[in-house]
Amino acid sequence: MNKVIAIIFLSASAAVVSGQEPVSVYADKTKLLVWRDASGKEHAVKTPADWAKRRAHIVANMEKVMGPLPDASKKVPLDVKYLDEVRTPRFIRKKLTFAVARGERVPGYLFLPAGVKDKVPGILCLHQTNGALGSKEPAGLGGLPSLHYALHLAERGYVTLAIDYPSFGEYPFDFKKSEFVSGTMKAIWNNMRAIDLLQSLPQVDGERIGCIGHSLGGHNTMFTAVFEPRIKVLVSNCGFNAFPKYYKGDLRGWTSDRYMPRIARLYDSSPARVPFDFPEIVAAFAPRPFLASSPLRDSNFEVSGVKDCIAAARPVYALRGAGDRLAANYPDCAHDFPPQVRKTAYDFLDRWLKEARQ
Repeated sequence: MNKVIAIIFLSASAAVVSGQEPVSVYADKTKLLVWRDASGKEHAVKTPADWAKRRAHIVANMEKVMGPLPDASKKVPLDVKYLDEVRTPRFIRKKLTFAVARGERVPGYLFLPAGVKDKVPGILCLHQTNGALGSKEPAGLGGLPSLHYALHLAERGYVTLAIDYPSFGEYPFDFKKSEFVSGTMKAIWNNMRAIDLLQSLPQVDGERIGCIGHSLGGHNTMFTAVFEPRIKVLVSNCGFNAFPKYYKGDLRGWTSDRYMPRIARLYDSSPARVPFDFPEIVAAFAPRPFLASSPLRDSNFEVSGVKDCIAAARPVYALRGAGDRLAANYPDCAHDFPPQVRKTAYDFLDRWLKEARQ
């Protein structure tokens, strides 16, 4: 399975980099079992190889909005620096920074389960929109107890890493001076370097990497997983819905420098004009396990728009023989991550990172 995933990701990358053929924009982004050739002729997606062509268009259209993902030549040594360490009977918490560019370091918190002897899965834990808190919230150092998931998962035996999103927490960032087109792509790049960090640790099984986030962290998780095949399992809580149902199609909330300013500048904040949408993103994960945790009373991401995405992506998961890996939970709560909802999410991670071998 990993080999197949790698082929699909490489196919997508080649299509984006080559620039030798135009990339189709699909008017109906819920109609996923089709792909278009260079002349615009539509073909049915019948095989994983066919799907790789459509997936390549999804990735390319995301990069039209987010800007290009840098290649590996842009990497600098991680140069991890540990600033503080706290030991408890259940885990070791280390405050750290690591390099993502020359002169630029990302802060965060690493948790190691106490007494770990064998390699265990690692999970990247991405925070919500929370101002000065940043990664402190998932690390259990402030904010809402319901969002302390880096701490919770460390107590369940995972190595976890929580990092600051650009401009949050202890990570000042000037988007106007950034070489990245969007804050979204900058965050994707940083998250990929965070996975480099996780894989460098002797306690981590580098083939079992997960990612989880709430709200901003939820869609940050999803965007990263499209570009990063090392994320084998992902959970998004309160993180998305289809653009036409995001505040009735008003996409201005996605257009700040922290996110994707081209949505306003190039596409008039119009769902019909933006060249990608979340049904395509969810399908792009296939065949990897994905849980959409989407409350019925989420005022940010109206739940029927999530159901639209899941329904659209199911045929792609079925094509990949992975129908049981696409899951959705629709709890009766608001924009939060209460205990029973967290249990469903954590059990999903356990199922695919601890109990299954991909």
